[in-house]
Amino acid sequence: MGLRVGLVGLPNVGKSTLFNALTHGHAPAANYPFCTIDPNVGIVAVPDPRLETLATLVHPERIVPATVEFVDVAGMVKGASRGEGLGNQFLAHVRETDAIVEVVRCFDDGDIVHVAGRIDPRDDIDVIETELALADLGTIERARARLAPRVRAGDKDAQGRDALLARLAAALDQGVSLRTLPFTDDEHTLLSREYPLLGLKPLLYIANLGEEPGREPDRSHAAAVEDWARAHGSEAVLISARLEAELDELEPRERAEYLAALGYGEPGLERLIRAAYRLLGLETFFTAGPKEVRAWTVRRGTRAPQAAGVIHGDFERGFIRAEVIGYEDFVETGSEVAARTTGRLRSEGKEYIVQDGDVVHFRFNV
Repeated sequence: MGLRVGLVGLPNVGKSTLFNALTHGHAPAANYPFCTIDPNVGIVAVPDPRLETLATLVHPERIVPATVEFVDVAGMVKGASRGEGLGNQFLAHVRETDAIVEVVRCFDDGDIVHVAGRIDPRDDIDVIETELALADLGTIERARARLAPRVRAGDKDAQGRDALLARLAAALDQGVSLRTLPFTDDEHTLLSREYPLLGLKPLLYIANLGEEPGREPDRSHAAAVEDWARAHGSEAVLISARLEAELDELEPRERAEYLAALGYGEPGLERLIRAAYRLLGLETFFTAGPKEVRAWTVRRGTRAPQAAGVIHGDFERGFIRAEVIGYEDFVETGSEVAARTTGRLRSEGKEYIVQDGDVVHFRFNV
């Protein structure tokens, strides 16, 4: 499965600077609102040292990492839900993503204009959250209006849908996040399939820190973002977009030395992707052979046939069994043959739930 993440936020919070650093892209990053109009899209390889380790054992022709697609969406302002600024485009682009990463400005810089004239992370978050909620209320109202004739006619399915949508509207009116509401499996399936509500998308926060050369980033504003994220069942990742942009210009060795000098163990990209995987409940399994060693992304709890389907639909339709070696077992034994000989290779059926790090060979027949 591909992961598509939308980078959102107010204008001039550092979204495009961060996007360029993460994706090695060249999105416009200027000091004025709506510098980004059409969304910029970049594909980023998911850092995973296990791939390289497997490759040293298998010696494949190529290594294929899992990827994340980042979308740099136009900055949003108050009134976006009513079409202010680039509101309609903004909301349409966000609806096409699997998850939302909200970039919040946590740095002072007199040379970069803030649309509200002051640095206040909580207020910035409120603007975004309010506009997303208002947009969802509009979606719900239109959906209920379409259901109304069937509801009046006594259609049980329509009445059930209307009751669910009414519950969501009431929660939004009371300022309750839709992400905190409990849903049955059937309700969750219905909502995800037919009602593209922004408030139900997983949301991660980035506190964009200030960064001066040779100095520690300013974290004085970031605590407000961390507190908000914790209170709403989410997570905040502290990143300096300016620092990430500087790192992007360096060679790998220089990058590692620079990070070490600043006291960081890894770039912000790696922390961001790990947080996104946790938020979405994702994990990685591998296929390893002479042609390629490849990482595949699935949701936690995925059964073997559905994991096979991520590779190709025929694998799922004709699934027979999965031959599975745990990553640690593969590394310890050194090869699939050795793993089979020592009993580390397992034959699993349709009910097997794929685990993070599994090295899998699917048997199928179509």
